[in-house]
Amino acid sequence: MSQTSTDSHSSDYDLVVAGGGAAGFFGAITFAEASPGTRVLILEKSSQVLGKVKISGGGRCNVTHACFDPKALTKFYPRGSKQLIGPFHHWSPTDTMDWFENRGVPLKIEEDGRVFPQSDSSQSIIDCLMGAAKKAGVIIRTHTALEAAEAAADGLFTLRLNADEQIRSKRLLLTLGGTRNRFGADLAASFGHRIEEAAPSLFTFKIADTRLSGLPGLSVPEATVQVSSTDSKLNLKATGPVLITHWGLSGPGILKVSAWGARELQKLDYRFDILVNWTGQETEAQILQRFDELRIESPRKSIANDPQFSIPSRLWKGLLESALSDSPSDLSELRWPHLPREKARRLAQELGACRFKVDGKSMNKDEFVTCGGVHLGDIQFKTMESRMTPGLHFAGEILDIDGVTGGFNFQAAWTTARLAGEAMAESLGSSKALE
Repeated sequence: MSQTSTDSHSSDYDLVVAGGGAAGFFGAITFAEASPGTRVLILEKSSQVLGKVKISGGGRCNVTHACFDPKALTKFYPRGSKQLIGPFHHWSPTDTMDWFENRGVPLKIEEDGRVFPQSDSSQSIIDCLMGAAKKAGVIIRTHTALEAAEAAADGLFTLRLNADEQIRSKRLLLTLGGTRNRFGADLAASFGHRIEEAAPSLFTFKIADTRLSGLPGLSVPEATVQVSSTDSKLNLKATGPVLITHWGLSGPGILKVSAWGARELQKLDYRFDILVNWTGQETEAQILQRFDELRIESPRKSIANDPQFSIPSRLWKGLLESALSDSPSDLSELRWPHLPREKARRLAQELGACRFKVDGKSMNKDEFVTCGGVHLGDIQFKTMESRMTPGLHFAGEILDIDGVTGGFNFQAAWTTARLAGEAMAESLGSSKALE
């Protein structure tokens, strides 16, 4: 067992937080700052706290997203959008940014709206959270797992830790991350909470296709991805950058589809067809019209060497070869005026409705976001308190809330933890610290 901060080894606390991640720290700091003199303990079963913060955003930590209208912000959450409207009015990305900048972490907004520390290092965020926790007197214990919990008759929570240690606390905040490891879900269920089963939410599509061979690293800035299914009820479609990888397709356009279709795609065992419109939003008719314009504007240009719609030249050539695979002539010599109408339609289909077979999924870098968790109807979203057990609160990914990539999952963590911390402090009152 490892331990940091000062602890007088008392078995009684005002607040115990299970989980040393972003939500756990933010909830603990919020409570401790609002209730000076209280005893607050963070429990983390692994050897280090804030592990996900460290690796997020490629080690840069995508703190939040610069979307400052609460209602617009909720549109980025496949699950939890309705419940988060009120909380985002209370604690928004503006509040998150101010919180870190007021504590000495300058932030920057990138072109796509993602917010990072100016240092481009997640360590800046970790140092800020650790410093704030220390200043507020939060006790941190690593290598210490919460194994069981129950609400005692005297209103305190009795908590059993590893090595058969037992402690008590007035309030309990569960921030145990996604429910894929089951422990957080099982613990919540022990208090009577309904649990939505876990399913991967952000993942890339595995595709083996000669049209993508030799193109890893190429990206199309604006493509539309649609799941093609015989089930008319399955309507998954998203637009955004698409990246070609060694394994298939990734990028925001793909991840949006994976997030919104998390449960449906799991039911399909991640085997389905997708249609990719490499032009973005152009219809087949609009693509053909552009071809007609090029017949006049660029009569001497080789089609193979004249990529359109911001499509990278190597991908353009691959799509052209696929569309005209039965052409006996050298494609490098084919000019726009000499493109037959039937072959023009086939090329338009390759550009606007390029069909791929997806055969599996893989993680998005080091991120592993899941949907699933504590049923949202069991939570009071003004306080993040359990409707079943007074004094029990939840924050972060243990809830059935998840956002698309871009800083949205961290914002949900900051917001829910803030509400929980404030509510717990208010319910106890700053004068009720344990002696």
